[in-house]
Amino acid sequence: MISKLLDIEAIEVMPGFYGRIIPSEEISIAFFEVEKGASVGEHLHSHEQIMHIIEGEFEITIEGNTHIGSAGDIITIHANKKHKGRALTACKFMDVFVKDSD
Repeated sequence: MISKLLDIEAIEVMPGFYGRIIPSEEISIAFFEVEKGASVGEHLHSHEQIMHIIEGEFEITIEGNTHIGSAGDIITIHANKKHKGRALTACKFMDVFVKDSD
């Protein structure tokens, strides 16, 4: 299957987070545009997540350790690790979610 990213409808998955989501059997990829100040509260999940910041600055806290990510940064969040984040500027990033093998 071949798609153009901009042909995929962006949906607001939480306040200020607009995502174009491409699901598959093994992984899901989401391209997000995030409003300045939008945040996601602390949570965890049973799958791994890899985040690539394309534009802007995003503050991410993983297991109590805070990092300011900016364009070009790649952040790996291992399964079952508590994390939260906040857009310090308007930003764009790509998230890759590796689904559970069970």
